[in-house]
Amino acid sequence: MRTFRITVFLVFIGLWGFAQSSQTDLSYYLPKGVQYDPNIPTPKQIIGHEVGEWHITHDKLMFYMQALAKSSDRISIENRGRTFEGRPILLLTITSPKNHGNLEQIRQDHLKLTEAGGNNMDLSQMPIVVYQGFSIHGNEPSGSNAALAYAYHLAAAQGSAIDQLLDDTIILLDPSFNPDGLQRFAFWANMNKAQNMNPDPNDREYTEVWPRGRTNHYWFDMNRDWLPVQLPESRARIASFHKWLPNILTDHHEMGSNSTFFFQPGEPSRVHPLTPKLNQELTAEIGTYHAKALNQLGSLYYSEENYDDYYYGKGSTFPDVNGSIGILFEQGSSRGHMQETENGLLTFPFTIRNQFATAVSTVEAAQNMRGKILEYQRSFYADTRNAAAKSKSKAIVFGDAKDPAKAWHLAEILKRHKIQVNELAQDARLDNSAYKKGAAYVVPMNQKNHRLIQAMFEKRTSFTDSLFYDVSAWTFPLAFNLDYTQNATMAQAGARIEELKPITGSVSAKSHYAYLFEWNGYYSPKALNAITQKGLRAKVAKGPFSLEGKNYGYGTIMVPVQGQKLAPDALHKFLQKVAQESKLEITAVSGGLTQGIDLGSNEFDPVRKQKVALLVGGGVTSYDAGEIWHLFDTRFDMKLTKLDVSYFNRVDLSKYTDLIIPNAWGNNGLDKKAVAKIKSWVKNGGTLIAYRNATQWLKQNELMDISFKKDSMVAKNLRFDQKGDFYGAQVTGGAIFNTKIDRSHPIVFGYKNDYLPMFRNTNLYMEPGKNSFDNPIQYTQNPLLSGYISEENLERIKGAVPFKTESLGRGRVIAFTDNTNFRAFWYGTNKLLMNAIFFGSSM
Repeated sequence: MRTFRITVFLVFIGLWGFAQSSQTDLSYYLPKGVQYDPNIPTPKQIIGHEVGEWHITHDKLMFYMQALAKSSDRISIENRGRTFEGRPILLLTITSPKNHGNLEQIRQDHLKLTEAGGNNMDLSQMPIVVYQGFSIHGNEPSGSNAALAYAYHLAAAQGSAIDQLLDDTIILLDPSFNPDGLQRFAFWANMNKAQNMNPDPNDREYTEVWPRGRTNHYWFDMNRDWLPVQLPESRARIASFHKWLPNILTDHHEMGSNSTFFFQPGEPSRVHPLTPKLNQELTAEIGTYHAKALNQLGSLYYSEENYDDYYYGKGSTFPDVNGSIGILFEQGSSRGHMQETENGLLTFPFTIRNQFATAVSTVEAAQNMRGKILEYQRSFYADTRNAAAKSKSKAIVFGDAKDPAKAWHLAEILKRHKIQVNELAQDARLDNSAYKKGAAYVVPMNQKNHRLIQAMFEKRTSFTDSLFYDVSAWTFPLAFNLDYTQNATMAQAGARIEELKPITGSVSAKSHYAYLFEWNGYYSPKALNAITQKGLRAKVAKGPFSLEGKNYGYGTIMVPVQGQKLAPDALHKFLQKVAQESKLEITAVSGGLTQGIDLGSNEFDPVRKQKVALLVGGGVTSYDAGEIWHLFDTRFDMKLTKLDVSYFNRVDLSKYTDLIIPNAWGNNGLDKKAVAKIKSWVKNGGTLIAYRNATQWLKQNELMDISFKKDSMVAKNLRFDQKGDFYGAQVTGGAIFNTKIDRSHPIVFGYKNDYLPMFRNTNLYMEPGKNSFDNPIQYTQNPLLSGYISEENLERIKGAVPFKTESLGRGRVIAFTDNTNFRAFWYGTNKLLMNAIFFGSSM
């Protein structure tokens, strides 16, 4: 098939259509010549205003979708769960009444198409399944607002054409991928709208306050969570995806106001190798329908530029590794109701109309290409089964003998993706790693989702293109810091796991002397926090020891029985609760004489009750701040005080033990007074923890002596039009690197191996200290494990350190150049931050 390509500057067809500032009548969006059922309510009849007159809030969007479902026999609606802020996560199923009467059988037949017996199925009468989702970024609202008009059109349009379309198609309509973010942005845009709309881009309407409406409650970019599925909104849509295995999935976004309209395919050289070539050819053919629709409107557009199809954690790329076709739409954003741009006056209704038009063109393409797209899905799974049967790797084993919780959470992700997971039959040693039954799992390679397993577990370091729109690596066992091997066989497999049973914890017995628990467990910080917040004394071991037949490593926590505010019986009962909630095994011991450091040794440091603050607000990267907030709040049940830079100078810092400064730009919004305040607080005993670019701020403000490796790259023999590619190739957008760790240092307490994979997406490289004991985490001389890094930066990272700490007065400053909490699925390095908080004084 000839590659379909549309350039950004087409011959202008008619008027641009921006001058629709006063046009908000529903007819502006709807196709001409279509009659609509008067018994189906229009959006205005339910929400009180025309589509595009105001920004739709999620509550009004929900009310309208519910009203449509009540009034139309073409629509059923379900609530698949709740967001963090308690908003419903809705899904509409839209098809003909005839199909609704046989919907479950249609779904089962559709899934059979992807199974071994699918080759014998007749496709001629089989409906095609299209999942259409809108505004996963809440401040890209034209999608969800278009969903109002689009749902009305599907419910109320009359005639043989719509009847046939609905007979041929099952439409899964997700009107708001991000209810919390959409609500936040709609409030902002509506609050700042004037009667006399002002298109001046400098108006407050077009400049949201931090953290803006792009993200969900915890400030996550949910369009990066399709593969990790760590958020409730993601879990709902992934369940729907695997329930139906749609043939096409659309993802409606917005981009900069001076842009036009983009639809996929993206850059041809930036497609993941596991995506079949035919996928991109079909995407291009579908694109001809979008082009025709936008041509009729006179809307400028482009394709095969800017955007890639590489990271499977994005909504438009995730379907591609699952036998579906993912399609990204990007509409130039009005960011409010009407804004001046390079292309003229851009109105909110105009942006909505483009999204509506391409939603319609998608289902038209699906209907007309139904046979070939269904055949593509069938062939995809047939080819995958053949590849799985021939795979040299027969099974993957992963686990952590010291930390069953991390392994359980990876198994949980696999199960959410309908990947078969088996128990480990018995303890085993494979490729020099020990695997323990109950703390390890087996993944058969010969299964339906073989290609998805490859995408999640592979390590890839060679690429056809050096530019990436997002991360270039996400290898899950490395992200979880798990032992794993792809050289296992099904001989290691025990029973197939139909449903993961929750991990429990316990206390071995009641003690009158002391209780011990190792720091290896993922939820050990949750347990320690509960203990210290209760006002109980706890100590951390700075050396290994053996007691009563059990070996304990660096970081073991001791809770003595005597001298506590709780009597022995009450203490035992409390620790039972802690063990269960933290999924830990707590051991009761009868005495303190050990092989190694005794329990009364000064090599046990007291752990104090922590009160942690996090800098947020203008200048701070909301993603990084949100990841930390989410970690504290949802994983470890730790209270975290968010201090905004706008009132930071009025805060009494003396009540806090730790202050975390996430990645930020410039001076983080902190002035000289704030810097002096922080210095004084650290000198009086506080612990300051800074991430990524904030490490440069530490150096600039003389809070820490840091030497960074210099960038000496110079472009030679390159043309001006190669400038962007030159600088783009130097971006480390997200890759995984190996470090050698000194497990005796408190920053890496609780890690059982001598090497730790680290994720990084910066080009900040700290020089190591002169003394080896000052470099407890150091990049190896062959550090690249998975992902892309330029040759120049690969040389710079060798031997660099991602962590540094220094004392300042009675306090401590800690610097991380790497994000240890990336996107909530980097379980493997979350403990580094907890160690910095709980054990900073032991460093």
